[in-house]
Amino acid sequence: MTMEATPGIMRWPVLEKIGPFLAAFTTRQGGTSPAFGGDLNLAFHVGDSTGAVIANRQLVAGALGIALEALVLGEQSHGNECRVVEAEFRGAGALSGETALAGVDALVTAVPGLVLAGCFADCVPVYIVDGEQGAVGLAHAGWRGTAGRIAQVTFETMRGRFGSRGSRCVALVGPAIGRCCYRVGPDVAAVLQHHDYWPEVTMAVTAGRWSLDLAAANRRQLEELGIAAVHHAGLCTSCHPQFFSHRRDQGRTGRMMALLGVRAGAGKTPEGRE
Repeated sequence: MTMEATPGIMRWPVLEKIGPFLAAFTTRQGGTSPAFGGDLNLAFHVGDSTGAVIANRQLVAGALGIALEALVLGEQSHGNECRVVEAEFRGAGALSGETALAGVDALVTAVPGLVLAGCFADCVPVYIVDGEQGAVGLAHAGWRGTAGRIAQVTFETMRGRFGSRGSRCVALVGPAIGRCCYRVGPDVAAVLQHHDYWPEVTMAVTAGRWSLDLAAANRRQLEELGIAAVHHAGLCTSCHPQFFSHRRDQGRTGRMMALLGVRAGAGKTPEGRE
C-alpha cells in the first residue's frame, strides 16, 4: 500500500489571528522529490524534476486548503524590487519558474484569494500583515536584499498603495540561517557595515571575517518603521535538520516555501476582519 506524503508546514498564529490571513512556512519533510531523498523541495531551479516540484506544491496547497493556481511567486534575483500583485497575476510562477514575476524579491497584495509565495534555504522570509487595510507583504531577504532594505521597501509599497500604517501592522521574521552558522567576509561587510545596526548584528570571528545575523538586521529595519509588533521565529535553517540549508549542504539542497495571503471571500471592515 502506498502512503500519501504529508507535507511539513509551520503556521504563524501571531499573523493569522489578526484577521482572515494565511501565513505559513514549509519544512523539508513529507515530500516526493527523488532528487532530495523524498523531501519536500518546492523550487524548480535546483535540479529536481518539474513533476516532483508540482506534486510537492500540490501537497502543500491541499494541506492549506488553497488552489495551487492561487500562488504568485517572484523570480527572486537578490534585489529589492517589490511588486503590487493584482488579480491578473494569479498563478504567476506556480506551475513553472519561467512564469514567475521577473526580477522581483518582494510582493504585496490586498486581493482576497491570492497567496504570495517565495522559496528559501537560508535567506530571510519577512512577513508583514496589515489588519486594518486587509493587505499583506512578503519579502525574500538575502544579504544583498537586506543591504537594499527590502523589508522597508515592502512596507513602503504597502503604505503607498494601501495606506498601511506601521502602528496597525504586525511583522514576522521567519526561519533563516543564524549568526551561529553564517560567516561573511569583506565583500559583504563593505556593503552592510555602513548601516547603524551593523555592530548589533555581527561579531568578529577572525581578521576580515564576521558572523552575521541577517534575521536581526531585518528585524531592526522593521522596528525602524514603527511597526506595532515584530516577531522572530528564532530558528536557524542551518542548525535544524528539518530545513533545507544552502550553506550547510554546500549548495546541493532544495527549497522551503513561505506563503502569505488574504483568504478568499474575506471582506474588509475598518478593523480588517470579516
